[in-house]
Amino acid sequence: MKTLLRMLACLLLLVALAALAVVAWARHAGGFSARTTPSALETALARYTRSLAIPGSAKSLQNPIADSPLVQHDAMAHYADHCASCHANDGSGDTMYGKGLYPKPPDLRLAATQNLSDGELFFIIQNGVRLTGMPAFGSPGDEGADSWKLVRFIRHLPKITPTEVEEMNGMNPKGPDELQEEKQEQEFLNGAPAAK
Repeated sequence: MKTLLRMLACLLLLVALAALAVVAWARHAGGFSARTTPSALETALARYTRSLAIPGSAKSLQNPIADSPLVQHDAMAHYADHCASCHANDGSGDTMYGKGLYPKPPDLRLAATQNLSDGELFFIIQNGVRLTGMPAFGSPGDEGADSWKLVRFIRHLPKITPTEVEEMNGMNPKGPDELQEEKQEQEFLNGAPAAK
């Protein structure tokens, strides 16, 4: 029993020393900033942690929504409105918000995302990912039809065309300044005097 307690005490001491070393390194390196690029170790740990967060039962789920041009268009509009602010219209994650998150949103076109099962993607969309910027979009009792459609669209992202990206630009949310500018343009086109 004493040996077990000593081993446990040693393990706790090692964990505490490791935590202190990380804190000392972070202070020396300038702190923990969302602007820095994650190290290979951090990226590997984040992916491993994400895989642990997805239950085995979700991994085997099959997408009940058949792919079609209508499903792709609905999903494109939903993605442009809800997802593109962090993930970008093309799935790259290269956005103002995406650059400010830590860890950065993954490039949805790459193998690290495309190799996930449909069920894993669905689970992530519905439930989010803790300690990241990925929120849960599902709600209790939600069958997840929109999320399943998004899975179909995510599968399409590696081959998205410039024309589709441009179409999505018109579907992205607009801020108050853009809406006011559009309103003034429309009023001017309808004969109102130019706004000053």
